[in-house]
Amino acid sequence: MKIGVVGLPNVGKSTLFNAITEAGAESANYPFCTIEPNVGVVDVKDERLNVLAKMYNTKKVTPASIEFVDIAGLVAGASKGEGLGNKFLSHIREVDAICHVVRCFDDPNIINVNATVDPIRDIEIINLELILSDLDTVSKRYDKLYKLARVGEKQSEKELAILLKLKTALEEGKCARTVKFTDEEDQKIVNSFFLLTTKPVIYCANISENDIGNEDNEYVKKVREYAKNEGAETIALCAKIEEELTKLDKDEREMFKEELGIKESGLDKLVTASYSLLGLMSYLTAGETEVRAWTIKKGTKAPQAAGKIHTDFEKGFIKAEVVKYDDLIEAGSYNNAREKGKVRIEGKDYIVEDGDIMLFRFNV
Repeated sequence: MKIGVVGLPNVGKSTLFNAITEAGAESANYPFCTIEPNVGVVDVKDERLNVLAKMYNTKKVTPASIEFVDIAGLVAGASKGEGLGNKFLSHIREVDAICHVVRCFDDPNIINVNATVDPIRDIEIINLELILSDLDTVSKRYDKLYKLARVGEKQSEKELAILLKLKTALEEGKCARTVKFTDEEDQKIVNSFFLLTTKPVIYCANISENDIGNEDNEYVKKVREYAKNEGAETIALCAKIEEELTKLDKDEREMFKEELGIKESGLDKLVTASYSLLGLMSYLTAGETEVRAWTIKKGTKAPQAAGKIHTDFEKGFIKAEVVKYDDLIEAGSYNNAREKGKVRIEGKDYIVEDGDIMLFRFNV
């Protein structure tokens, strides 16, 4: 999974990226500090892996991971190539979801490219650039298909109706993700356009140190309301404090968090929101060689889950041995779980659940 971290210059975007990845991306108090995207891969914390590692005396533990990409700061006019616009748009096209960092604090010492703090205006500046880019894509496709539809090509007529629906919304200044398609085939057609505004969004409200413990200031409330209306997620955190926490050792970090009243780190909030927004979960594999978490979409069937390990597993899928994590822990070992009837044999129609521990049988 790849998440693009975006935001206007000087909203705390690279500071947050540094905090969540500990990758040391350059961060400074001037626009366009980030030109080429910085990339950091972070592990998804899952205590279940450590428990299984002890049970199996495992040599290696491999958690699920998320790739974060710190994308260059954006300004108005990006869709026409202003600033670093073209690079920004090409980088954002490659990610699965967007973490949109929004400034939700007042500080005269930190330059604001638009002079005043207004998170909704800042959100709409970036959204407008993405909308304009999508409108250009949709309009060109629409004009091309319109000619084909006039001579009676049925597939063109169907696609044209979808494009018209998207075009109307984009012209009204709405993101493509606000347009709902219930038919699965229609959604596949929409996905084939690779529109920027169909990407799921997490709005990350960057608050001041003074607002920790009281995260819903007036700015954050506005962001939450805006996100709710377009089906997006919102988290609030202080990027500056999150970055400072990464410089402390584990004991000092926990003590500092307790003093500040921080119950959950910014990274944990972001991972939880990402999994929720994208409808993701993890199944597990366990043995003496390795304990590992595999990220899949909710609703994935056993053969496709097996394919995450290797395509041969999916092609030659025969069956899967499945035991629930809680059942295995309660039994104390895999053999005990089997004796208690907790290990099941499932076929190709089995829908994998979060925390399933799986062993695949295949033949190629």
